[in-house]
Amino acid sequence: MTAHGRMDNYGGDILLVALRDPVHAAGLGVEAWDLLLRVARQTRLLGRLAVVMDDMGLTSQLPARVLDHFAAIRVFVSWRQQAARWEINRILAALQGSEVPLVLLKGSAYILADLPPARGRLLSDVDLLVPAASLEGVEKSLLVNGWVSVKLEGYDQRYYRTWMHELPPLRHPERGLEVDIHHTISPLTSRLNPDPEKLVRDSIPLADGRLLVLQPVDMVLHSAVHLFYDGEFINGLRDLVDLADLFSYFGKRAAFWDELVGRADMQDLMRPLFYATRYAHRLLGTDIPAAAMAGVGQGSPSRLSLLFMDFLVESVLIPDHPDFPRRRTSIAQWLLYVRSHWLRMPPGMLIRHLARKQLMRWRKRKTTTIASAQGN
Repeated sequence: MTAHGRMDNYGGDILLVALRDPVHAAGLGVEAWDLLLRVARQTRLLGRLAVVMDDMGLTSQLPARVLDHFAAIRVFVSWRQQAARWEINRILAALQGSEVPLVLLKGSAYILADLPPARGRLLSDVDLLVPAASLEGVEKSLLVNGWVSVKLEGYDQRYYRTWMHELPPLRHPERGLEVDIHHTISPLTSRLNPDPEKLVRDSIPLADGRLLVLQPVDMVLHSAVHLFYDGEFINGLRDLVDLADLFSYFGKRAAFWDELVGRADMQDLMRPLFYATRYAHRLLGTDIPAAAMAGVGQGSPSRLSLLFMDFLVESVLIPDHPDFPRRRTSIAQWLLYVRSHWLRMPPGMLIRHLARKQLMRWRKRKTTTIASAQGN
């Protein structure tokens, strides 16, 4: 059952319906709101839910305990977003005198550019895109100024630096946000091959000319690639909400849709754009013009593959009831994880990588078990 069904299937529909029909959600009783708040927090969309209710003028109809949760999440979101602004400020200070273009990505871009997805949005890292030729210099400047690498194992370092689209994450010991420095938006071994030079060249400067954000069509395409090709669906529904916001905001300009389809075709990103429009419409009711849907249709997989993707994607994007997780969700998450690695790696490399990661998990589990037994 999808968001079009009843609100009680496994807990997830209650959030999707609340996002699509806030007026209906405002009339829920305390018990239903308890479930809704838990699902919203689980998906990192509690701040967004508070914004939706504020925008519709519905907060006066909500139980007092719900308002307490909303007040708390507003403070937490404000703090996290301020922390991101400060992290960016410190990065600029570390790179003082450098002329390297710093293109903000995802959450930090939404916040600094004051775009709709920023409202109520929690973020845990700062993502930057820089030209590949500047990568080493930017990393050295941050390391000299106190940031340290989060991934210390030799294999992880080699994995990031040889095959990935970003450096190993960095974090300053005085602050909690990770900094991810990208040189393109998909792994170097991926079947997707967008031109990163075009992304940087066509980016738009912010008020502080040292910072840029991707142009609207590239911002949408990057968000689509991130959601449907990175393999991590932990924040998948939140990322789909981001895409829905971008479609609605940028889509007010009629020419946007033709530009988006044309850019996706140019950058060989039609498949992730197809998935982005399909599931934003199916799950969140996002209005996508018929002509745009027809245009992105050329990115559709085969009918059988699409049925399989519908099952997998909707299984992971429609949240489980917090108390009754479904077995199919974990299976779908694993299959999408394997799919993402299949799309980003040649077969031999994929087998070696997954085998190594599984071996590391076994070793970690064994170490934890031994430590626990010794502690008892």
